[in-house]
Amino acid sequence: MNKNIKWYVIISFSVIFLIAYAAYFFTDIGRGLGALGDDDNRIEEPLDNNKLPIPPLLEDKNPEEGKAEFDLKVQYGKTEFIKGYEANTLGYNGNYLGPVIRVNKGDDVKININNTLDEPTTVHWHGLEVAGEMDGGPHQVVDPNTTWEPYFTIDQPAATLWYHPHLLHKTGEQVYKGLAGLFYINDESSERLDIPKEYGVNDIPLVIQDKRFTNNGNIPYDLDMRDIMNGFLGDTVIINGALNPQLDVKSEVIRLRLLNGSNARTYEFNFNENNEFHQIASDGGFLEESVKMNVVSLAPAERAEILLDLSDYNVGDKITLRDANYNLMTINIVEDNNKDIDIPKKLVEIDDYNKDEIVRSREFVMSGMGPMVTINGKQMNMDRIDEKLNLNELEEWVIRNESSGMGMMNSTPHPFHVHGVQFQVIERDGGAPPLNERGWKDTVMVDNGEEVKILAKFRKKGLFMYHCHILEHEDSGMMGQFLVE
Repeated sequence: MNKNIKWYVIISFSVIFLIAYAAYFFTDIGRGLGALGDDDNRIEEPLDNNKLPIPPLLEDKNPEEGKAEFDLKVQYGKTEFIKGYEANTLGYNGNYLGPVIRVNKGDDVKININNTLDEPTTVHWHGLEVAGEMDGGPHQVVDPNTTWEPYFTIDQPAATLWYHPHLLHKTGEQVYKGLAGLFYINDESSERLDIPKEYGVNDIPLVIQDKRFTNNGNIPYDLDMRDIMNGFLGDTVIINGALNPQLDVKSEVIRLRLLNGSNARTYEFNFNENNEFHQIASDGGFLEESVKMNVVSLAPAERAEILLDLSDYNVGDKITLRDANYNLMTINIVEDNNKDIDIPKKLVEIDDYNKDEIVRSREFVMSGMGPMVTINGKQMNMDRIDEKLNLNELEEWVIRNESSGMGMMNSTPHPFHVHGVQFQVIERDGGAPPLNERGWKDTVMVDNGEEVKILAKFRKKGLFMYHCHILEHEDSGMMGQFLVE
């Protein structure tokens, strides 16, 4: 195609989208305005017994020490989020979400994934360092009525990871409908630390998502122009599949493992009494030291483990987990506890990468608008290798968000996720990253006009993805491939 004609088509297409987007913006006919609570007509009556659901721990079928085997069934479901109404959902081994897979460092793991849907899917092990062919990206398709049996050895530190679909152009819909679950790794450090460890009692998994409910309680994945451009933003938040849930705990230190499992929304988690808490872990595991905070920001796919000290509370007291000023979950003190737990300052040793060992630097520029989002000016092509890397070489990746140059209507931040590795954030716009970003990470938020530098050393061979984890952007092509040899 003639270059002038090509640019004319691109510019014309962009103008059409700008006009359409302006119509949505200024006439307010678009959905998902991004401010929770905007829709006065939505139904918000929770279930009568609205206790926080705790995902079950998936049973390990292999009794041999050092080995683990699990069964996962991808299935259709019906879920009652709102009293008296059922929504069409997807789940692993159930109606919605999936069980927690818990393994130990050093385990040889095999997972049998049976797809009972009438469409393909994949299962990506988000945050796991595994060979490319076991990663569960868009190349590892599990067709309907077939089984995929990935296997790998766990050789990374204790962490709270997760798993979800990664099917090309369908990730947003399948995750939104319910396909997501947590993946825990334990190691000697996690066993040694004096922190809450009783699953579902004082060690609580929290999968936070936002939905748009129809008047009959369903959650259709219907995208409008705003969703395509900025990502799908719901108007109601659920946690572990429950609306406004209640969590009953003792007056002690509790551990909350937060996963932002939303398609596009970033959360500013805090508590209604401006409580101080301590973040002890990020995406890829424990920080070197616990960090005192009042607010923790998590972009889509990011995780944080926090310790909240409730020892000064009495039976009958309540505290509320919030996003900004929007209430998400009520924590009820229902029992006194006499056990004292001092929140540890020192957690683990992290070996920082030596910048002198950097072999090469690469740039990744996220830009574009609507369905024309790109990385380095390119959209995802399954038949194209965008970057080639060498095994065990230290690389610096410079990630920039230049979408702000498109103006107000495309000022979306982009969470950048890299498969098959845990990296270290070393710089934000020329300055040091915040203390809670100085551990292992697999996803990093890059704000409008911002530049973030990371260091990564890839220890597994194969073909992997890098992409924006706003799932509508990923599905629109804001993704690339790299080969590690």
